Amino acid sequence: MNRSIALVFALALISVPASSFAQQTSETVEIDAKAQTTPLPHFWEQMFGSGRANLSLRQGYREDMSAVQTVTDFKYVRFHAIFQDENGVYDEDAQGNPVYNWSYVDQIYDGLLANGVRPFVEISFMPKKLAARLDYHAFWYKQIVSPPRDYSRWDALITAFAQHLIERYGIAEVSQWYFEVWNEPNIDFWTGRPAQQTYFELYDHTARALKAVNGKIRVGGPATAQAAWVGDMIAHATQNNVPLDFVSTHVYGNDTAKDVFGDNRPVPPHQMVCAAVSKVHDQIKNSAKPNMPLIWSEFNATYANEQPITDSIYMGPWMADTIRQCDGKVDLMSYWTFSDVFEEQGVIKTPFYGGYGLIAEDGIPKPAFNVFALLHQLGEHRIAVSEDDVLVTRRGDDTIVIAAWNLVEPEATGPDKTFTFQLTGLPAKEKAPKVTIRRVDAEHGDTLAAWKKMGSPKYPTTAQIAELKRASEIGKDEVHPLEDGKVTVTVPQKGLALIEVR
Repeated sequence: MNRSIALVFALALISVPASSFAQQTSETVEIDAKAQTTPLPHFWEQMFGSGRANLSLRQGYREDMSAVQTVTDFKYVRFHAIFQDENGVYDEDAQGNPVYNWSYVDQIYDGLLANGVRPFVEISFMPKKLAARLDYHAFWYKQIVSPPRDYSRWDALITAFAQHLIERYGIAEVSQWYFEVWNEPNIDFWTGRPAQQTYFELYDHTARALKAVNGKIRVGGPATAQAAWVGDMIAHATQNNVPLDFVSTHVYGNDTAKDVFGDNRPVPPHQMVCAAVSKVHDQIKNSAKPNMPLIWSEFNATYANEQPITDSIYMGPWMADTIRQCDGKVDLMSYWTFSDVFEEQGVIKTPFYGGYGLIAEDGIPKPAFNVFALLHQLGEHRIAVSEDDVLVTRRGDDTIVIAAWNLVEPEATGPDKTFTFQLTGLPAKEKAPKVTIRRVDAEHGDTLAAWKKMGSPKYPTTAQIAELKRASEIGKDEVHPLEDGKVTVTVPQKGLALIEVR
């Protein structure tokens, strides 16, 4: 059956002064539209992180979730602190007997499911009356990161939690969720000592309690920072016959090689995430469970609030390059976060402060929002090319999708790149195919620059908010014919474009 072929290219683009055009570099990329492919599941856009559970009750959170879902394949959301005392889950009566209250839990999960998103349940943090010590974390909402004072009561809480979820939603639904035990127990989110030994004790109790309720519940960990403990987690679970359905861990672009690898090897920020993914991928392959699913339940270019990174167009080439490098090594990656409805450092004081979200306060899309929208168009099958700044894919309808970028670090500058794509294997047509180009760059969707241009207002007016939302629009598609199977695109530093040839 004859089908039309379209070509979609994700390419980085930013405006630079005319005087710099002479500094352009160039490369030619040959693409065979009929070439063999390898699978490219959209592992980067099916799961997103967010702050803590209670925030999901807010209208802005739910509106942002819906907006992100319209431009991605958003299926799961992860947040902290479902057992936080503000949710009223755990109490004790005058005789010291446990009292459970699922009212807010139900509202939280109902809100996700109503938007077509399932929970990736992070089991945390410790209710005050169940804590061994009142060890408060430094986050603004002051979660307790202590072990439980009584594991029999913890087991009972986990059992009651799982039973309630199944009673409310049914095992057919809950079996499609993921249950992850705790968050980053290898750093300051866990005060059990020794940290790994006491975390494994928490994990064992939690996993066994969940599975005792229903064996179809999926449970995993260790949810560590800095790609730690995964090999140890698999060995522990294997040796002690503890349920483990997946492993999870985190890394950010500005994590250090010392923390991630235990040495001082040079790893640039745009390579750190996938270098860590490769490390853990290899640990799994060399373990007793070589087919264990790997879920990267937090990642971003930085764990700090750095406006020139997460609020900027830099996220275009950074994300495209991360997809290229991590492909084939991970099952799911959860971008931290989808929304700046977020309060780890307190109430947001200004829309563009280097927050992690794709959408800033007041529902203003950042460049990263459009980056995900463009990269969503990538195909499900990858065609191999030798260039390290190009990603070529093919969709099921024979659309060819290519990502190409000009990655320059946030505070640096660099020359433009001119890519010439020479396409072969296209079906003969009476008319030349049309090339459609969409971009995220300084001229298309740069809301950070637009906010600065209006004077960086701390509290934008409603009119300014509307103006910023208009600035987030990337504009009309550029359209021109594909001549002799060739298309040339100039890509300045730090940008992204999507090209479709029909």
